[in-house]
Amino acid sequence: MKKMFKFIDSAASFNFPQANKIRTLYFPLCNERIFSSITPYLCGDIKSGQDSFLLPPASRIDLVNSRASRNFWVYINKEKVWSATGVSKDLKSLQKDNFNLEAGLLWHKITRENKGIGLKSEILSFVPSSKEPVELMQVTLTNTSSKKIKFIPTAAIPIYARGANNIRDHRHVTSLLQRIILHKFGVISKPTLSFNEAGHKPNRNYYFVLGWDERGVAPKYLYPVQEMFCGEAGDLEGPEAILENKFPGKNNIQGKEAMGALRFKARELGPGRSCAYILALGIAQESREITGIIKKFSNIKKVRLSLEETKAFWLKKANSVNSPIRDKDFNNWFKWVSIQPLLRKFFGCSFLPDFDYGKGGRGWRDLWQDCLGLILSGSKEVRGMLINNFQGVRVDGSNATIIGNKPGEFIADRNDISRVWMDHGIWPLLTTEFYINKTNDTGILFEKTGYFSDQFVFRAGKKNRDWKPCSYKGTLLEHLVLENVSQFYNVGSHNHIRLEGADWNDGLDMAVEHGESVAFSCMYANNLKKLAQLIRISGRKEIVLFSEMATLLGSCDYDNIRLKQKKLFEYFARVENGLSGKTVSVKCTALIKDLESKAKWIFEHIRSKEWLPQGFFNGYYDNDKKRVEGRIGGRIQMMLASQTFAVMSGAAEDWQVKKIIANVDKHLFDKKLKGYRLNTDFGGEQHNLGRAFSFAYGEKENGAIFSHMVVMYAYALISRGFAKEGRKALLSLYGLARNSLKSKIYPCLPEYFDAQGRGMYSYLTGSASWFLFVCQNRFF
Repeated sequence: MKKMFKFIDSAASFNFPQANKIRTLYFPLCNERIFSSITPYLCGDIKSGQDSFLLPPASRIDLVNSRASRNFWVYINKEKVWSATGVSKDLKSLQKDNFNLEAGLLWHKITRENKGIGLKSEILSFVPSSKEPVELMQVTLTNTSSKKIKFIPTAAIPIYARGANNIRDHRHVTSLLQRIILHKFGVISKPTLSFNEAGHKPNRNYYFVLGWDERGVAPKYLYPVQEMFCGEAGDLEGPEAILENKFPGKNNIQGKEAMGALRFKARELGPGRSCAYILALGIAQESREITGIIKKFSNIKKVRLSLEETKAFWLKKANSVNSPIRDKDFNNWFKWVSIQPLLRKFFGCSFLPDFDYGKGGRGWRDLWQDCLGLILSGSKEVRGMLINNFQGVRVDGSNATIIGNKPGEFIADRNDISRVWMDHGIWPLLTTEFYINKTNDTGILFEKTGYFSDQFVFRAGKKNRDWKPCSYKGTLLEHLVLENVSQFYNVGSHNHIRLEGADWNDGLDMAVEHGESVAFSCMYANNLKKLAQLIRISGRKEIVLFSEMATLLGSCDYDNIRLKQKKLFEYFARVENGLSGKTVSVKCTALIKDLESKAKWIFEHIRSKEWLPQGFFNGYYDNDKKRVEGRIGGRIQMMLASQTFAVMSGAAEDWQVKKIIANVDKHLFDKKLKGYRLNTDFGGEQHNLGRAFSFAYGEKENGAIFSHMVVMYAYALISRGFAKEGRKALLSLYGLARNSLKSKIYPCLPEYFDAQGRGMYSYLTGSASWFLFVCQNRFF
């Protein structure tokens, strides 16, 4: 295993001397209020939300192409101008820099030394865990030569100061909104409006770049707009203000692209002597908070104290889940995986460079999976969070897809598009069951909470313009029964549950009308069985359900597809305009029998219809009603998810599990990379199944080594008694991540590894929660 970084302590800190050779590397810095990405060149962005970016929004390619960064210039004379961050057009000089990167939980430090210049820079960056909306940057310059050096230092950070959409949409127009305030310690922009043609709003944010030296001395000159700093012929990598040693002019500064360029007074350092500068980059909603930040971080000692507090905060979070292996490298890597659920809570699914989609926030599946990590850590907040989460369930059995910022706040869809993922009913029960197993708190099943209402009814098949909020509250158990029993009737032409907008695999999104997911039909059968068990151990003789749900209970001819569909649509019609508020008491013995008979029927149906001669299960039907897996057109088509959920749910019997393992190893295990691919190469696009197959093979949902599914496959095997095989699958991900010569990432578990073994979509992946879950509960 070839490693480009080395852990240097037991707190997961690492040294990565060649990080500057990988321009797409990024590192997270955050607290609950501000979220940053930072690279070895101090590129990346800083934001507090979708509509409030301090630095321009940065996706992966912007880390290579964009000139925007947190730069720090040193001017000695016209022949000696140096970027202490390495962002300059003077490549000849930069190639002489000796570079190193050290980072830890969650702090980032780059060091550059240039013997020709005679200086070394050490730049520390972190976001205080004390929740101030600021990223702190401490720049230390040291004279490494044998002579005195006199120089002029200038921090240079562009202030974007608006929403992500404006990077292309009305970029110039929104610059006209900028209102720049010259502060003693730097530049503040408070735009007049938050620009949105759907409805402009007064802007409340102050975007600031402030700085002072180690003695608390403010900058001598400010360049508050980019055109003043860069000049007509220059740019951020070669600004005229630096290269020509120009002083700021007296131009009009309002309605321009803002710039946080802070020129400090000239300094002279003797051999071995150092000086330091503190920069505060942030977004506040009140000017007095900026004053508080200046006071709190006014000197090196205070910054150092905040750094130690921040290190301790994140180390405590990282240690909340114990590593299952006595290996120093693995334990340090495991600490990074342990904080990933919290990182996703802060960043959502949109606010790091690979995640250049959406508008922040998390999805329904993310919400429940991230709770696994919080349950493992023993968080006292989990019970209340679980209860609030159930408020996202609709009375038709579907759910809201986006979580708001407040507890119990849900939104239909980030793009206002009604889309239903058929697997969403699976995760609440898995998470709730895990919580009960950890706490013995069966009482949570009988806590009451509300239902989510919006215009979408009939599982988003229709719109009800006259919809009203649902005032009825039911138990969490009622919500669980609804989600799983309603799906039992939601079947396609092969009597498997309909694929609808997609399942766990978002890329299976082009089979809305006729697609079916056998894979998750397995899981719904498992859920029905688990529900029966939970009701049994609750000790209750009767439970209360809203009266309309009676339509879905009881037996019928389960082989009759049309009858099942009819029952479901009768139910939809009854709840289309909301619930009556009436309830019925149902005997637990009868309900348990009903749930178990439905589970048994699904299992037997799948075993009899979907086990293939090739020795694995078919997991899907496409929009042409055709089977997706097996030997098709002379090639083997196989998907890891289909086998994972057949094994995990118990649909696969032990003899079948053995054959599945052999065939997964034969068809899906990449012997070169030593990882399990999501699917075989189907040989072309599948417009009757999903967009995934339009991706290049080996990328993302089309045959990448997808961490989440590999972890769930490992869990499935271990839970069925195949511990050796499950351990192999689980540790394959560690091997891929730790082989940084190929993975080219910092320590973490990424969303997937591409065809070359590069880790993609770092930090914000649900696979981390599942990895922790498996390690704590099934690893041995």
